[in-house]
Order: sequence, then structure tokens, then C-alpha cells
Amino acid sequence: MVNSFDEFCEELQRCGFSMGGGNAKGIYAIIPFDWKTTLPDCPIVWHTGNPETDPWEWRMRVLEERKDIAYGKVFFGTSGYITREWYPYFLAVRRQGMSFEDWYDIGKLNQLEKQIYEVIRENSRIALHDLKRDCCITKETSSQFDKALTNLQKNLFVTMCGRMPKLNKAGEPYGWNSTVFCTVEEFWGEDLSGNYTYDEAYQKIHDRIMELNPDAQEKVIKKFIL
Repeated sequence: MVNSFDEFCEELQRCGFSMGGGNAKGIYAIIPFDWKTTLPDCPIVWHTGNPETDPWEWRMRVLEERKDIAYGKVFFGTSGYITREWYPYFLAVRRQGMSFEDWYDIGKLNQLEKQIYEVIRENSRIALHDLKRDCCITKETSSQFDKALTNLQKNLFVTMCGRMPKLNKAGEPYGWNSTVFCTVEEFWGEDLSGNYTYDEAYQKIHDRIMELNPDAQEKVIKKFIL
């Protein structure tokens, strides 16, 4: 068990990827327990606000302080981490060498996903509340927006890249911080697509999962990778 943020980052670099949120979901999680659980003699406790020992804080720290770890809703439609070393393998499997325009042209993305992606790309980096405003999202379309934004993350077209405060008309911060999004290419500052084939990348990820969790089931592995 890791005991600090630095140890978490070291372990993540060793593993290559991990579920977030304290639930391995049949694959692997560096922090294998959620906010409902407190382990005896363990300094790791969720939602304390301590940047060294609160995993909830770590998801933003990796984005703000490091250049080699991505975080977003990338596994099973929920949160997870992928290191720079392993990102090209997931790109090869998820996007299969195709651009956003390729995906849209063959019908793998809908109009709302296209709108969200284009707003993010045009702004380079944009906070969630501004993204919703620019996309004219209402209460009635909020659930469709959330689904579309998650789909763009799990298909590795956009990713979380930090947080910023909401500002009122007087320029004063209020409420909770807002998550910031950017394209995957903007986040890494380069093209990480590499030259891996789908089969090569799939097998590479599959083998690492079996190293991390020999009990992982094939149907769960497939869903995780894809």
C-alpha cells in the first residue's frame, strides 16, 4: 500500500495504469478502497483535503504538477489514470489510427460530441461551466452532454487537464472549482499515436493486466481495454 502522493505516482509509473475512485472493478487499482473505508494504521484517507494523503486530491495534482500522467473517465465510463508510456497503446486500441474527423465521418460520433470537441479544440483549454455555456446546454440536455463528454474521454479525444475557480460578475471566485478540459493532443503537447497495431497494443495491455491481477476475467479485461 502506498502512503503518500509521491509513492502513488511512483507506483503508477511502474504499473502504467490504474482505476481511480478506490474500486479495482476486476482489473487493478493502486488505492483499492473507497471513501467508505478507513484502514487501520494507514495514512491514506479519502476527502480530508490533505494533498499528501487524500486520493481525491491526487487526481488534480497529477494534472497540475506532472507531465507524464493523464486522468479522466477512461475506463468503464468512470475515472482512471494512464501514464505517458502506456497512453500510445490505449490510443492504438481505442482510436485505431483514426482522427476525430475520421470517426465522425463514419458515424462513430454524434453531433453533440462533435460540437463539444470543436469548442474544446477552439479554446485549447476550457472549464466545464464555460463549455456548457458555449454548447448551450440546458437542464433538459444536461444528461446527454454528460454522456457525450464521457464518450469523448473514453475514446481518448479529450481529457481533463486541471481545474479553475468559477468567477462571478465582479471577478470573484465562488462555489466549487470547475474541471478544465482539452484535447488529448493539447494535453500531451505532441502526437502519441505511435506505430502500434491494434493487436500489438491490445496484447501489451492484456499482458500487463494479467501481471497486475492474475485473477482478471477475459470479458472484464476486454471491456476495460476497449
